[in-house]
Amino acid sequence: MFFLKSLNLMLLSGALLLAMPIALFTVECLMATFPKKASRKTPFKNRPKTAILIPAHNEAEQIALVVEEARKQLQNSDVLVVIADNCQDNTAEIARKAGATVIERVDKVEKGKGHALDCGLHYLEDTEPPEVVVFLDADCIVAEKAIANITCLSQQTGRPVQAKYLMEQIDNPSLKDRISTFALQVKNRVRFLGLNRLGGHCLLTGSGMAFPWSAIKQVSLVGAINADDMKLTVDLTLKNSVPTYCEDALVVGRLMKDEDAQSQRTRWEHGHLQMISVEVPRLIKAFWKKPRFSLLLLALDISIPPLSLLVMLWFAASTISVLATILLGTSSLSTFILGISGLMLFTSVAAVWSKFGKEDLPLKDLIAIPLYIFGKIPIYLKFLINPQTGWLSTERDL
Repeated sequence: MFFLKSLNLMLLSGALLLAMPIALFTVECLMATFPKKASRKTPFKNRPKTAILIPAHNEAEQIALVVEEARKQLQNSDVLVVIADNCQDNTAEIARKAGATVIERVDKVEKGKGHALDCGLHYLEDTEPPEVVVFLDADCIVAEKAIANITCLSQQTGRPVQAKYLMEQIDNPSLKDRISTFALQVKNRVRFLGLNRLGGHCLLTGSGMAFPWSAIKQVSLVGAINADDMKLTVDLTLKNSVPTYCEDALVVGRLMKDEDAQSQRTRWEHGHLQMISVEVPRLIKAFWKKPRFSLLLLALDISIPPLSLLVMLWFAASTISVLATILLGTSSLSTFILGISGLMLFTSVAAVWSKFGKEDLPLKDLIAIPLYIFGKIPIYLKFLINPQTGWLSTERDL
C-alpha cells in the first residue's frame, strides 16, 4: 500500500511538472494565432543615432552583401562597424570596400562572437557612443525599414528590441531542413508574438537586436556558453531592461547544411538545456528577493525545453503512466493530466502550422515530424554524456 501511494505521488508530480511548460507553450502559440487588433500606428519621429556592429569570422563570401543592404538603411550620423575576428580570409578588405568601418581583431584565446562584440562596444565608447546599438550577424540580410523599426522602438520604450529573425531555405531542402525551418518559426516568431500580445518579454536570438546604449553597457557580452543570447536576455531582465519583440522588422539568416546543420542544432539544444539548469534558478532566486512578474515569466518560458524534447518527455511519461495503471493498478489521474497535456500540444502545433507553417512544411510532410523528433535522441544523450559547452566552428570557420 505504501509503495502504491508513493508511486501515485511520483506519477502525479511528474505529470503536473510536465503540464506546466506544455500549458505555457500552448498559451504562447494560441495567442500568436489570434487576429492582431487594428490600431493606429503613431509614426516614429527623429530616429536615434545608431551604430550597427557586425561580428565576422571568415565571412568573405557574403559580407559585402550584408554590409551593402544594411548601409541602405543608415542615416548620415549612423555608423556600421565590422569586427573581423581572427579571420584567415579577406573579410576585412571586402567589408571596407563595401563601406564599413573595420576593426581587425586577433586573439587565439579570447575568441568568438561575445569577445568580438565587446571589442566593438569599446570602440564605440572611445569614439562617440550612439543612442542605440544594433547587433547583426554577418550572414544576415535586413529587410527594408528593419533598422528604423527596431531602433525607434528601442528608443521609444527604453528596452532592447528583437526583430523577427528567420532562416531562408537552403537550395533543394531535405525533409529534415523543411521541418527545421518550421520549428524555427515556432521558436523565433510564434512564441515571441504570443508573449508580446500578453505584454511579456522576448528572448534575444542573436541577430537583429537593438539596445539602448545605457542598457547594453550594464551587462557583459563575454561568455563561453552556447546560449549566450538567452543569457543576455536574463542579464538584461535582471537589470529591469526587459527585451521586447518587433514583428514589423525582419532579419533573414541561413541554416547550415549537413554536418554543420547537425552541429548547429546540437549547439542550440545543449545551450538551452544549460540555461534551464543555470539561469532558471538564478531568476527564481531574484524573484524571491524582489518579486517582479517579468522575472517569473522569463523563468517559466526558459523552462520550456526544446519542442522535440518536450514531446519526447510527454511520450515517455504517458507510456510509463499507462503501463503503471494497467500493470500495477495506480491511479489514472496522472494519465488523465498527461492526456490533456498531449491534446494541448497537438492543438497548439496544429494551429501554428495552419497559420504560419504551410509554406515551409506541406501537409504531406507532417507525418514525418515524429521521425524528426525521435531522430534527435542522440543530441540529448550526448548532452548527458558529453555536453557541448564551448564555442564551435561552423562551415564558415573552416
